[in-house]
Amino acid sequence: MKVVLRENVDGLGRKGEICDVAAGYFRNLLSPRGLAFKATKGVEAQAEAMRRAAVLRAAKNRAEAAEIAARVAPMVFTIGALAGEGGRLFGSVNAADIVEEVRVQAGAVINRSALVLATPLKELGLATVICKLEEDVEFPITVEVVAK
Repeated sequence: MKVVLRENVDGLGRKGEICDVAAGYFRNLLSPRGLAFKATKGVEAQAEAMRRAAVLRAAKNRAEAAEIAARVAPMVFTIGALAGEGGRLFGSVNAADIVEEVRVQAGAVINRSALVLATPLKELGLATVICKLEEDVEFPITVEVVAK
């Protein structure tokens, strides 16, 4: 059965694509979740319009992400934290703290899920955190953790 995807579906396709799926997959998963609808003769033009809108939106998002990357990448963000002897922090600096400092110091709003931070920062000093705003826009954020 041919369906038009309303959203990106992992392993199946992107928004606006026409895909061939099993009737049960459509009936039990795609349709109840609002992820797809049946493709009819007049729907192909609508699917093409959805694809064009998605391409324009993605280009706009990439341009905004590149502008944020150009503004944020050369900066060093200073975050104060309570620390003991030897430079160990009493707590830690996590992605939410870094996002807040980027917002305050650079005026750029990024989502904390865009930061690639395996573990929170637990020591004083410089650290580099990778920020991935879009698939092709990835840049380093330099964070300096200092004692309060």
